[in-house]
Amino acid sequence: MADKPNIILIFPDQHRGDVMGCAGDPVAQTPNLDRLASEGVQFPNCCTNSPLCMPARASLMTGKYVNEHGVWHNWNAADRHGPAHVRSIRDAGYHTAVVGKTHLYVHGAPDVADTRDRVQELYDWGYVDTHELTGPWASRRIDSPYTDYLAEKGLLDAHRDYIGHYLTGMRSGELRPWDEPPPPLSPEDHLDTYTGRTAAEWVRNYDGDKPFYLQVCFPGPHDPFDSPQEYRAMYNPADMHVGIMNKPTWPVSPQLDYVLRWSALDGMTREQKQLMATFYYAKVTLIDHAIGMLLQALEEKGLLDNTWILYTSDHGEMLGDHFMSHKIVFYEAALKIPCIVRPPAGSRKWKSAALTDQIDIAATMLEIAGARPFERSDGVSLLSKVQAGPDAPNVDSHKEAVFSEVNLYSMVLTDRYKMTVHSLTREPLELYDMVNDPNEVDNLVIDRAYKGVREELTERYINALLSRTDQEKLKAFQDIAAMRGS
Repeated sequence: MADKPNIILIFPDQHRGDVMGCAGDPVAQTPNLDRLASEGVQFPNCCTNSPLCMPARASLMTGKYVNEHGVWHNWNAADRHGPAHVRSIRDAGYHTAVVGKTHLYVHGAPDVADTRDRVQELYDWGYVDTHELTGPWASRRIDSPYTDYLAEKGLLDAHRDYIGHYLTGMRSGELRPWDEPPPPLSPEDHLDTYTGRTAAEWVRNYDGDKPFYLQVCFPGPHDPFDSPQEYRAMYNPADMHVGIMNKPTWPVSPQLDYVLRWSALDGMTREQKQLMATFYYAKVTLIDHAIGMLLQALEEKGLLDNTWILYTSDHGEMLGDHFMSHKIVFYEAALKIPCIVRPPAGSRKWKSAALTDQIDIAATMLEIAGARPFERSDGVSLLSKVQAGPDAPNVDSHKEAVFSEVNLYSMVLTDRYKMTVHSLTREPLELYDMVNDPNEVDNLVIDRAYKGVREELTERYINALLSRTDQEKLKAFQDIAAMRGS
């Protein structure tokens, strides 16, 4: 058992896949992520199975698509007694632990006052050690070890007042994303720094005789983009990539219309978009520095030569592209997520252009651990590809299509096309030629010349995906949505 390698999954919230130096971003300051990439493999075409927190996390945990596990939005939770990669890794002989935000249950539920009140649910998923936090929004009213830490330092009221001001201002329209002030906390006391420091302490203190599987679930860079001023000063707004300043044009799907209205970015200028981006990039850099704490702890204990490190996220962030914020759409900024796999002791640096997704990451960790693979999952482990290296045949092929779903919308992406349909009617709503239109400006969904493409994507992929829908879980979700008036 001692011969098995340790596994660390570093899992931030809402980190879009292109905001890293190692991803080719000339502005992003991410030296520790760049180090991981220089000692491993990057998969820049890795996609989330849902561009929303709880559905994406449920897919990573269970190896199932959204229509199978039934978590179509952040309003309901997956069955914690069903498949769980954490439990399977635990049962394969690992000591499992998590530090950070799991979001495996509804944070808005009235019976959630403290993350420690729900620890049994995390045990059911397979975690042995738990140090669970919330995201910044929920930290306004839900207690956790982090709010205890702030309270002990006399900082909790200031933190909660700041979050409350952000939420109230955004909902009223009085506060725009580019107007957001820095937080009242020092970098040392920031939620993401606390997460990285706590994870590093866990590594230093672990003395068990089993290999460990540790999840480090940073609550950032999810909004609010509450990056400290010291980190904001590291970026010049004029240096930021402007991105896609094109609004969706007719025909606009109900999904896009909803996010456009919710984002409320009408009138945003290029300069405002660039300024907002500095806040987000600064938060990514803050998290990168916290990752450095974790790597230092691994080095001090001599564990880097026997530890797999995987870095990914639940989904991306629109960051003003197409005049949208947050996620819940299938545009590249929300769909593509980082995916770095660093083997023990590191390897030759290389990239694979293969299409991959979150359930592949779950399958990879199961294989690394020698755990039983999921039954009836489309997750395909990346382990053999990583071990074969960049000179192996088919280095840039893995899956011919990947899927993502949210709020009763389903998407298929191939190496050429991306199509979104309504999950119940299967009516096509968006179609993009990703080769000739990588910015997804021209929606071809009603173009007669692409009728055959739409039919083939539906018959070959969408029908197969949605034939797996768990009707009982779908009905339960629809009942919740009706109750919420959504």
